Amino acid sequence: MSHISVLLHETVDALLADRNTGIYIDGTFGRGGHTRLLLSKLNENSQVFAFDKDPQALAVGAELEQQDPRFKIIHASFADLQQELQQRGIDQVDGVMADLGVSSPQLDQAERGFSFMKDGPLDMRMDNSQGQTAAEWLVDVDEEHLANVIFQYGEERYSRRIAKAIKQAGYIETTAQLAEIVKVAHPKWEKNKHAATRTFQAIRIEINKELDDVHAFLPQAVDVLKAHGRLAVISFHSLEDRIIKQFIQKESTLAEDNGWGLPQKVQDTRRLKKIDRVRASEAEVKENPRSRSAWLRVAERLEQKGAE
Repeated sequence: MSHISVLLHETVDALLADRNTGIYIDGTFGRGGHTRLLLSKLNENSQVFAFDKDPQALAVGAELEQQDPRFKIIHASFADLQQELQQRGIDQVDGVMADLGVSSPQLDQAERGFSFMKDGPLDMRMDNSQGQTAAEWLVDVDEEHLANVIFQYGEERYSRRIAKAIKQAGYIETTAQLAEIVKVAHPKWEKNKHAATRTFQAIRIEINKELDDVHAFLPQAVDVLKAHGRLAVISFHSLEDRIIKQFIQKESTLAEDNGWGLPQKVQDTRRLKKIDRVRASEAEVKENPRSRSAWLRVAERLEQKGAE
């Protein structure tokens, strides 16, 4: 299955806000769907920089670099956004987007070890050129920490039973082996959902430090945005969406008073204005079922105080 970019036009249109020029960031290049559409709408003086950790995505990005001189691919996490841009002499940009989902090629290639739907080595690394595989991590992690990861990142109520079964199994080499262990340990499966779904999600998030990267990325994205620049982020599960929602809420809300009930001048520290929250249409979900859980949140950078 080829990768179908979720909320493609909605994301690019929200990012551009009727502009056709500027410097833009794609924090998660993947197979380049959002970037290609963005480039098609920008003039010849524009630039797009994309980030990715996946070697296969980087290879696709390198090909696009050869085709379009306005584009550059960066081998790094979007958590390193400011550092990487500063190394290239860029302080401010006109828009930042990110698609936090695992790409279809990553899920569909058995050798990547992301999915229990196809048996393969238990890897799960987005950058499979470095770091521990999921199999190696499961050997090293203690049972209590494993249970906490499955509970927190998978929102799995039976995390302790599952963690115990995983640790008792010893070295787990393949995705099918892990899925079967979880399935046997799980006492109550959700309707239309594999028993191992939440556990696989949790281990993948832990291996790739996905939520840590989102926490690091969002404030940097706002830091580099020009006034009226847009931030557009797609998430696929409640943990990610909650982080984005709360971040935008905090950055777009006027600070409260000190609670003493006395009149005072409240310093306006708001940096963002909420623009939109979008879900995939019924037509998109029918064409691409993986878009069912996707949320796009869009915010705009406010004028900096004293900059007028």
